[in-house]
Amino acid sequence: MTKARILVIDDDTNLLDLTQFHLRKQGLDPVTAANGSTGLKLLESQPFDVVLTDLRLPDLDGIELVRRGKELAPDTEIIVITGFSSVGKAVEATKAGAYQFVEKPVNYDKLLLMVQQAIERREQKRELAELRKRMQAESFGKIIGSSRAMQNIYEIIQSVAASDANVLIIGESGTGKELVAGAVHEHSLRAKKPYVKINCAALPKELIESELFGHTKGSFTGAARDKEGLIAQAHGGSLLMDEIGEMPMELQPKLLRVLQERVYTPVGSEKSLAADFRLICATNRNPHDAIREGLLREDLYYRINTIEIHVPPLRERAEDVQHLAQYFLNVFSERYQRPAQRLSHDAYQRLFSYNWPGNVRELQNVMERAVLMTRGEVIEADSLPMNSAASTPIVKPAPTTPTTTAENGAHMVTAATAATTTATPSANTNTADFDELCRLLVNGLPAPGPGDDPPNIFERLEGSIVQAALARTRGNKQAAANLLGLYRPRLYSIIKKYHLLEGSEL
Repeated sequence: MTKARILVIDDDTNLLDLTQFHLRKQGLDPVTAANGSTGLKLLESQPFDVVLTDLRLPDLDGIELVRRGKELAPDTEIIVITGFSSVGKAVEATKAGAYQFVEKPVNYDKLLLMVQQAIERREQKRELAELRKRMQAESFGKIIGSSRAMQNIYEIIQSVAASDANVLIIGESGTGKELVAGAVHEHSLRAKKPYVKINCAALPKELIESELFGHTKGSFTGAARDKEGLIAQAHGGSLLMDEIGEMPMELQPKLLRVLQERVYTPVGSEKSLAADFRLICATNRNPHDAIREGLLREDLYYRINTIEIHVPPLRERAEDVQHLAQYFLNVFSERYQRPAQRLSHDAYQRLFSYNWPGNVRELQNVMERAVLMTRGEVIEADSLPMNSAASTPIVKPAPTTPTTTAENGAHMVTAATAATTTATPSANTNTADFDELCRLLVNGLPAPGPGDDPPNIFERLEGSIVQAALARTRGNKQAAANLLGLYRPRLYSIIKKYHLLEGSEL
């Protein structure tokens, strides 16, 4: 039987001792309590896998104990022990959250089997929770991606979603800014309220104010009736202003007033209305460039970017290409009832070597066409309609002499070379070897002076280590990935990032 902690609650000392004896005999760890209050205190302060409790206790109703026990420890299974006359109440206890009940006199073979099943059920719940966490590591709501860059975004969303802080999402077209905005709303306290969107680039300048604030009948030509604006529609919820950099300059002071005073005035009206919404903005422009070009007010920028989220382009998170490609393959195969189930090795290599100027949106379109054009179960490279001109040529740097412009970087490379000649790792390399290698490397670094920007050591090492692995395996990327314990998509990402192989197709 699996080792587990069992809490036994009963005012009958004989039954407590007997139950404790049987549990210990099975290698379990029983803890006893003579009344319900003591049992709940133990459950609150210590973890238990299973609780065994009498339904009739001197100080607490058994149903109430089950209910409060599940509140304190939702994952702990509760088995109630009851007399024949209380079977109806035991059934009520199962409705309150108890796993099972057993009648007196206790058949310990039956009870121990029930305890084993309860332990297994708790373990299954734990494994399911871990599986959900792993799935969450690859996705967040409708966002797909397990790269470090996307993990950082998930962490930011989880940290700030519950607040009402304004959020500015910056990223190239097609990176998924709207999905990030949706995730912020869905994880916020306003999730059950409206989520309203406006694309500032899609509306004529003269209509944006009316769409945003609403208008009264007769306020301008064509205003045949009163119209509620998007701010009113988003009351209590969130408002996404996509392409905020395209908002007319003359309208920006009015939006700033709304954010500062939390009131707005419909076009043609003299009555101010309360504004209650969480603002989420998105842009594919660099906001500082927009400010310099006179397209975005600086004071508005600082008001809308309380929290700033940068969504990386797909070329900077190549690890996610595989997950995204498979996701879109599944979606479109089901939507169009096509047989395509997977991509060939060559098809994946072509996906990894492409630069993706259109980002996730382009990958989505590529996979949709590939699914439609494939007659069998496997999508081949020829079915991927990418423009080869958009692929990034991979060039090889000078391998012998450090070419870094920063003196610190040169010192680091020199130290790494010395360390390599001193401690060449073998198949049985242990932690001490790596410790010595790192010690020599760090000792070769000069201390940064006042105001100096020290190099990112870990980033430099990443490229150097992969380059060394590729040199050792004579450019065999699969062998290099195996040598370093990396997934191939991660290796491809590093190769692209540091331009490590010249003229090689990934």
